[in-house]
Amino acid sequence: MNNIKTLVLLVLLTLILVWAGAAFGGKQGMTIALFMAFAMNIFAYWFSDKMVLRMYRAKEVTEAEAPELFGIVRRLSQKAQIPMPKVYIMEEDQPNAFATGRNPKHAAVAVTTGILRLLSSDELGGVIGHELSHITHRDILISTITATIAGAISYLAQMAQWAAIFGRRGDDDEGGSPIAALVMMIVGPIAALVVQMAISRSREYLADEGGARLSGNPRYLSNALRKLNVASQKIPMDASPATSHMFIVNPLSGGGLFKLFSTHPPIEERIARLEAMSF
Repeated sequence: MNNIKTLVLLVLLTLILVWAGAAFGGKQGMTIALFMAFAMNIFAYWFSDKMVLRMYRAKEVTEAEAPELFGIVRRLSQKAQIPMPKVYIMEEDQPNAFATGRNPKHAAVAVTTGILRLLSSDELGGVIGHELSHITHRDILISTITATIAGAISYLAQMAQWAAIFGRRGDDDEGGSPIAALVMMIVGPIAALVVQMAISRSREYLADEGGARLSGNPRYLSNALRKLNVASQKIPMDASPATSHMFIVNPLSGGGLFKLFSTHPPIEERIARLEAMSF
């Protein structure tokens, strides 16, 4: 069901892009913005893993340095039938974790020192299973596609703003109009963001389910999420909003509109779904 929802949302995001391009200046404006966003995200697809690991000062570790963590990753990756990913540790007090890499052959799992102190071996297995599920589901590829389309919509909105400043009027023959461009400048980026967040949330639910199955017991992950949620509210983390969606729990705390546009589903809902699972 979550895979079908992701497909529907991707189609919706594409339709928003088509509408935004037509509102601004027909096919030419849409093509330029799409090309620019696509080029940026191709670069991110190939190099974002190294950039993110460097951003959080993650250090690759060997089995001798982290035998328990290494053993869990090896056991669950074998169960998932994917190559053993590289293992990294971040010197962060906030308990958290993320996976990155463009495909299962070029993947990495990173955890904080805080999560290693907080969770039991079984709970850590639930978290690692969640991250390995992101790898097996090709969620990095999906997030790159959504970022490409959403980025193109943002570019179109910015181009429309500059066109408005310099007095450019849309050419009706090309499908553009001043009123449609104004609406697109305001509504387009917001609509794209909402759809992008919805896709991210769907992938989190799917990874939760996969993590529960890999670890062997859904309560391993639900107990871990409960602990991580409490700790993330108490222990701050200097995380970038651009990468917050990668972590198993949102490293940035907040409420109100921040919660509405969060890339993560409510922890309570994730826990309830896990505890309702049986296999």
